Amino acid sequence: MTAPVDPMDRFSCIIPAGGVGSRLWPLSRAKAPKFLLDLTGNGTSLLRDTWDRLVPLVGPERIVVVTGNAHRASVSEQLCNLEERNIITESEPKDSSAAIGLAAAILERRDPDAIVGSFAADHVIRGSVLFERAVRTAVKAADQGYIATIGIHPSSPATGFGYIECGEARGDLAPFDLYDVKQFVEKPDEDTAKGYVAQGGFLWNAGMFIARATVLLEQMALAEPEMVAALREMAATWDTEQGAATRERLWPRLPKIAIDYTVAEPAAASGRMVCVAAHFEWDDVGDFASVATLLTRGRSSDLAVLGDGAQVLSDASSGIVVSESDRLVALVGVENIVVVDTPDVLLVTTKEHAQDVKSLVGRMKLSGGNHLL
Repeated sequence: MTAPVDPMDRFSCIIPAGGVGSRLWPLSRAKAPKFLLDLTGNGTSLLRDTWDRLVPLVGPERIVVVTGNAHRASVSEQLCNLEERNIITESEPKDSSAAIGLAAAILERRDPDAIVGSFAADHVIRGSVLFERAVRTAVKAADQGYIATIGIHPSSPATGFGYIECGEARGDLAPFDLYDVKQFVEKPDEDTAKGYVAQGGFLWNAGMFIARATVLLEQMALAEPEMVAALREMAATWDTEQGAATRERLWPRLPKIAIDYTVAEPAAASGRMVCVAAHFEWDDVGDFASVATLLTRGRSSDLAVLGDGAQVLSDASSGIVVSESDRLVALVGVENIVVVDTPDVLLVTTKEHAQDVKSLVGRMKLSGGNHLL
């Protein structure tokens, strides 16, 4: 009697490593984006942490990283076991549908039965056993033809994350923690978020998607048929001499659109999406307030300090100091302060206004401050 084939044997991981992380400016910049930085103080970048989390699941040979041309060398340096053929570079950013879609098309070409999972390069996850269990559950559902996502039980009524509304439990696919997805909800206001947490059945959207490569691309093609046709054409020549010319011709024509709109939301509306309700700790470290929370969790101090050799003198103060200079940063009687000291920029704000750093970056682009971005 033949033993059943484990779908994990056909599972590959995609790491989209793009975006600057403008809410973390001036620490995160175009040449040193968020995913290449150590934001947890453990000595490794967020990208390396993601890699280390995925290797036990699939091995280094089945991890694909999608990044910009400008960051190829840095990615290769940080991930020395990443195979050359598994680095996919973008000549210009085209958002997550194109990035994840191209990787899925290449993996589909290599194995028509491939199952793929997309995991952002710049998230923080704690609880490796719970993470692996959630991924394995999602892969089993994906093997049955569903598009699976992984949602996080909210620890607070956060307004910085999108939410997933869960429906009926899917005991036919997994014994526990798997549900139909009713809908994806954009980032809510505070009152709405409080209602979600009080009501139950709502999870944070962590942006993880697991599906058969063919199923993912077919769903995407319902929304963007020309884009998927171009992605598959690029994949067909990816490892050939014609690959570069094909990419140069087709990539600039692709639309900029997030995978939430081409895959997640329409799949949920058509009943093809399921969600694993996971129990590990997760954060997208989207701003300095998030970084401060991560660094002070479980510690007696309310002031987080990040930076090799950072010199900070504090009296009755809280918040976060990030230092890349040799200057002493002295704080007296300030609460929830954010200080980011770099050689060419000093940012001072509060945790309450940490999200507003993105709008400041937008203003700098309009006023000719690109040399600081």
